Amino acid sequence: MLPLVITQSFRTLWQPRRGLAIAEASVIGVVAALSAVFFKFSVGWLGSWRVHCSYLFPAWLVLPVIGVCFGFLAGLLVQRLAPEASGGGIPQVKASLGNVPVRLSWRVAAVKLLSSIIALGSGLTLGRQGPTVHIGAALAAGMSRWVPTSPDHRRQMIAAGAGAGLSAAFNAPIAGMIFVVEELLQDLSGLTLGTAIIASFIGGVVSRLLGGRSLQLDLAATHYSSSFSITEIPFYLILGVLAGLLAALFNRGLIASQRIYRNLHISLPLRVALAGFISGVMVALLPPSFRNNSELREFVITGEVDPSIAALAFVAQFILTLVAFGSGAPGGLFAPSLILGSCLGYIIGVFQEHALGLGNPTTYALAGMGAFFSGVSKVPFTAIVIVFEITTDFNLVLPLMIGSVTSYLIAEKIVPGSLYDKLLQLSGITIQKQAPIEGLLTKLTATDVMQRRVDTLEVETSLDETVEAFSRSDHRGFPIVLDGKLVGIVTQSDLRKIGDRNLPKNASLTEIMTSNPLTVTPVHSLSDVLYLLDRYQISRLPVVEGRRLIGIITRADIIRAEANHINCENKQSKSRSEPSYVVYQTRSPSTGRGRILVPIANPETAVTLLEMAAAIARDRHYEIECIQIMPISRHSSPTETPVRTTKSRRLLRLAEALGKKRKIPVHTQIRVAHDPAQAILETIKERHIDLLLMGWKGSTSTPGRIFGDIVDTIIRRASCDVVLVKLGQDNSKSRKTLNQPKDLIQNSKLLTPNSALSNPNHQENLPTPQTPQYSFNRWLVPMAGGPNASVAIKLLPALVTLGNDPKVRLTRIFKPSEIEPDMRILEEAIRQLIRRRKLSSTVFASAIKSDSVAQGVINLVKEEQYDVVILGASREGMLQHAITGNIPEAIASGVDSTVILVRGALTASA
Repeated sequence: MLPLVITQSFRTLWQPRRGLAIAEASVIGVVAALSAVFFKFSVGWLGSWRVHCSYLFPAWLVLPVIGVCFGFLAGLLVQRLAPEASGGGIPQVKASLGNVPVRLSWRVAAVKLLSSIIALGSGLTLGRQGPTVHIGAALAAGMSRWVPTSPDHRRQMIAAGAGAGLSAAFNAPIAGMIFVVEELLQDLSGLTLGTAIIASFIGGVVSRLLGGRSLQLDLAATHYSSSFSITEIPFYLILGVLAGLLAALFNRGLIASQRIYRNLHISLPLRVALAGFISGVMVALLPPSFRNNSELREFVITGEVDPSIAALAFVAQFILTLVAFGSGAPGGLFAPSLILGSCLGYIIGVFQEHALGLGNPTTYALAGMGAFFSGVSKVPFTAIVIVFEITTDFNLVLPLMIGSVTSYLIAEKIVPGSLYDKLLQLSGITIQKQAPIEGLLTKLTATDVMQRRVDTLEVETSLDETVEAFSRSDHRGFPIVLDGKLVGIVTQSDLRKIGDRNLPKNASLTEIMTSNPLTVTPVHSLSDVLYLLDRYQISRLPVVEGRRLIGIITRADIIRAEANHINCENKQSKSRSEPSYVVYQTRSPSTGRGRILVPIANPETAVTLLEMAAAIARDRHYEIECIQIMPISRHSSPTETPVRTTKSRRLLRLAEALGKKRKIPVHTQIRVAHDPAQAILETIKERHIDLLLMGWKGSTSTPGRIFGDIVDTIIRRASCDVVLVKLGQDNSKSRKTLNQPKDLIQNSKLLTPNSALSNPNHQENLPTPQTPQYSFNRWLVPMAGGPNASVAIKLLPALVTLGNDPKVRLTRIFKPSEIEPDMRILEEAIRQLIRRRKLSSTVFASAIKSDSVAQGVINLVKEEQYDVVILGASREGMLQHAITGNIPEAIASGVDSTVILVRGALTASA
């Protein structure tokens, strides 16, 4: 009791109040500044050592060797310890603030700091400001985990850490705060502004006290004095236009550089080492002043340099930055952008000085820094404030505004959108903009919020069984269906009618259910759903497509959707695989009450799987959706990869021929995907699949998997009913005895090219698919009362039609220690079969003794030669028995008969 009280008191004390946010932002500012100062001096020392070595030894040897060695070491640290520490760092911070699960932690901060020092010390033409932002955000994220606050509070602390990092890197606290508002959070709330200002201010002050001025521009030594006249405005406009054009080219070059490196298919350490080698060779060929980036920047801004040298510096920095950044090396773009802008501005300034004799090239160089930075990063206000805080020269404000805004407009027109968003998209991450709750209500539809699978009751269910169903679950209502169509709904309040009307227990459910309940369609907005729930004072709304029930929405689902929005959960961004792409499809009239999805890949099993699907479809009046998946490498895009679908279309036409023979609507499609399991899940969602039927090998050799990569994922995530079929080994041998001229499959291939299947315009002449001569006469259904036993029983009447004279045995395995087995489960299953429909086969029930369920079933199958075993295993039985032994896998691998594994739909509370 005492520990609980202490914990509650601690949480009450440390709630995310404004005072706590201010204190936390202050600590973050100090920590970020200390790391920035250490970063700055470490890079400076290592860079000076590299330059000194280049004078002591041949530069053509020293610089490439240092670049290769240090680059490889930096890449290795990132790859082995924290892959999130690669790149500039700002895209990762923006992704984390955009609700993408990108890790920010103490470990990421430490690896980023150490690897960036090594990478920049190797001579790569990158900056330390971007990594400093990343380090500050990661440190803030690590600190925020100590305090049990809300996700929104944590995001604001991460943004404050990023602002403190930028402020400490440039000694520009106002710029750090503006960067948070303009680029990262885009939020002007009081708490965001307060924490960002405090963290940035403290970061800038501590950095200035410990580290001095950031750029170390000795403008006084050059007798610099800024000037501005109206006649210079056209030249600043020209500077802005050129900066925008070249910044757009620079951004496209950065994206292209990353794609080129990725197409090399080499590891990160080798990529960074290659970049270090190329940079070392190029710098060795350039004048000695190009070996130190900070000196080069000061040389251009404050020195009397020739315009040709400034042009050479621009071209060299442009190329070297593309080479370094594309490799994924830990380094940023702020410093290279400023150097490129200073070179461009200096050239324009010299030209203007010769033309008009006015102004100072140094003023143009400083204005060019802001203009090029604005065009690259698309943050004009931050660019203006950074240069202003560096120089503290008010006369620069107007030239900075002209150049920066013009550059931003030109660059945005040519290459719209943020560079950081494009870098994230290159990695498969798309940041979804957060909409207000009001917008959320109109943006989300019923299909986005609904629970796709619900527990239902049949019309013929008795009142006694209805009461028992409510007692077994925490549901407060059940939709009532008849042949898959919604006909009513029953709630806990309806149960009172039983006593009020003195209804017998064996009365039909129709006596108390609400007929023709209020429903919504999948396209209804969330605001419409809320209105109906409030207007009619109900707690649930079925979602129907026509009259077919496809889901249900409760008040809890709406609360969950709003909570996900408030807690910044972006589910769409969690998967980095691109969605699958449909390259071929056919559609039949949608006349069924539901749909069965059948993935086919193996011609040897396709006929049997399709026959099983057809039997279920006939029984339930379903349609068949037949799919083939063509997996491709993750380095290729499904929408851009050329594929050949000729053979796949022939196999799908086999399904169409079967559907035509059985008079069942058959839809087909071919999808190109990175992950076959994900493609199947997408199809289930898009096509509102009710049942998935697919082949199964019966076992797997994949470490950590129970059924294999694809099947494991399907069982864990598929919302519909799942039926896995492992065809018996003896049955597969009987396939060879089929009459080859009449069979659609010959030597594991489809019909010859001369057949009608090769011509889609002659589908009416397709040969009739022949059913493989599998034996489906003796059926064994072990039952233990699991939640999926009834699902297996519902499938049984359809599946036994595959046999000629089927006989079904329901059995229960009980331990020898039990005196008498409990037969109520088997009796209820028989009553269920009788109630639903008459079974065209002999059915009997019995129990057997065995210490092991799996071994008892295996022995029974072998002794009595059963052809098929149906297992209605529970979800826990399939997914959580890896330690104690997986029963379905043990049975499937222990018998030669066909094994059908059934997992019911993932239900939701109604």
